[in-house]
Amino acid sequence: MTPVSSQLPDAEAARLRSLRAHDVLPTLSEPVFDEYVALTARIFSLPISLISVVTKDTVYYPANQGMPGNDQQQRVEALCSTAIAQAHTAIYCDLDREPSASIPPEAWQAAQDNELRFYAGALVFLPDQRPLGTLCIIDRRPRTFTAEEQHILELLAALVSQTIVVRHRCRAQPETDGVPWERLSNELQEEVQALNALVRYLAARFGTMVPVPATFLTQVESRIRDLQELLDDYCS
Repeated sequence: MTPVSSQLPDAEAARLRSLRAHDVLPTLSEPVFDEYVALTARIFSLPISLISVVTKDTVYYPANQGMPGNDQQQRVEALCSTAIAQAHTAIYCDLDREPSASIPPEAWQAAQDNELRFYAGALVFLPDQRPLGTLCIIDRRPRTFTAEEQHILELLAALVSQTIVVRHRCRAQPETDGVPWERLSNELQEEVQALNALVRYLAARFGTMVPVPATFLTQVESRIRDLQELLDDYCS
């Protein structure tokens, strides 16, 4: 087995300290993050979307669309860990054809065991801007993935990161007793559900197409920007 330490960036120790300090697993178990992964899967018409948290030895999946029971796995076996090691979005269009040097053998074998063929994971960040894990999409068939689609996935990951920051900021204000975050969380869920309805409409209009049409993605991006503005205005 390849030692995990051989795959880690130089700043890994500081990242792990920050991960422990922010204790994000309870945060990411809240309903709004389930709404985010459901939205992400729907935008790309894929069966699986996850938010991962990459710890020293284990990767956790607190928000999970499409892989019930897949709550965690060893870090060395997780494709999400490659995004942390590379410090950028990881995309594997066909895991049967990926060069072995780009993926640890344990992660490649785990993907094969789970019959996974496509993976794309964009980094999600802690409040101090250290990466905590990924927002990822997965398919059991190979798939192309355009630069425009990658841009939308990264915007969605940034939205998840921004939500974590705002929740942390709201919870750090004890005089509010958490009420602003509860209100914002409910509002966010409603807005994400509305965006999900738009995506369903666009999917009915355009059909399931790979890659996702640019016109479709442009309308989705506009609504993601609205969500970012909502977060910017709250708890500022």
